[in-house]
Amino acid sequence: MPRVRVTRRLHFSAGHRLHNPAYDEARNREVFGACSNPTGHGHNYGLEVTVEGEVDPETGFVIDLKRLRDLVQEMVIEDVDHANLNVDVSWMSGVNPTAENLAVQIWRRLDGQLDGGRLMSVRLFETERNFVEYRGE
Repeated sequence: MPRVRVTRRLHFSAGHRLHNPAYDEARNREVFGACSNPTGHGHNYGLEVTVEGEVDPETGFVIDLKRLRDLVQEMVIEDVDHANLNVDVSWMSGVNPTAENLAVQIWRRLDGQLDGGRLMSVRLFETERNFVEYRGE
């Protein structure tokens, strides 16, 4: 059977503060700019999860996109939507919530949880123009 990649896109809103606790405030401001604001700031994120696998000859699916949506909703979105990533999300504890780090943590939440197909990539859009992609490497 052919191998196909399918992608589901979801959205969430979250706040965060980028900082390194080993740095003083001046160094944090130098490295992270306005993103190091002590009271934080927020984004409306776009999240794309891509799965690859063989097309099931009975259903025509690689994976049921509704099931993929439900899994991502349960494992990721419910934790991060309208949350402070620095404080409210247990699986981000101790992790500077950059887009890069958040994408890696989302991968870790989803990897091994799929019933069909193989997780290929997590793309996280922090803004319309800025996004990161992680492929489990």
